[in-house]
Amino acid sequence: MQFDIDEKSEHSALFFSARRILLEKYQLTETKKARITTYSNENGGICHMRTMAHGLDIGFLKGVHMEDQFGLLTGSGKVMRVLSMQELNIPQVQYYIDQAIAINALK
Repeated sequence: MQFDIDEKSEHSALFFSARRILLEKYQLTETKKARITTYSNENGGICHMRTMAHGLDIGFLKGVHMEDQFGLLTGSGKVMRVLSMQELNIPQVQYYIDQAIAINALK
C-alpha cells in the first residue's frame, strides 16, 4: 500500500503534517489504496496525496478549476493539478484545499 510507503518515507513528517490538516481541520475521509491515499467528503473526492523523491504531492482532482495565486499548481491534464512541496506552508495548503472543497460542492 502507498500509505505504508509514505509512512516509511524520509518525507513522512511532511506527509503526516499535511494529513493532519486534511483529517482534523477539514474532516475529510481517508481511503488507503494500493497506489495512492485519497481524501473525500460527502460530495466526493477532493484530493490524493503521496510522498515523492522531492517531498510531497497533493493532487487536486478538479484542480483545473482552481485559482492559483501562488503559482504552485502543476500539470497539463484535462482536470487534475498537483501541488508539490518540500515543506509545509499551512496557509498555502489551506488556500488550495478550501477551493477544492468549494469546487467539489458545486456538483
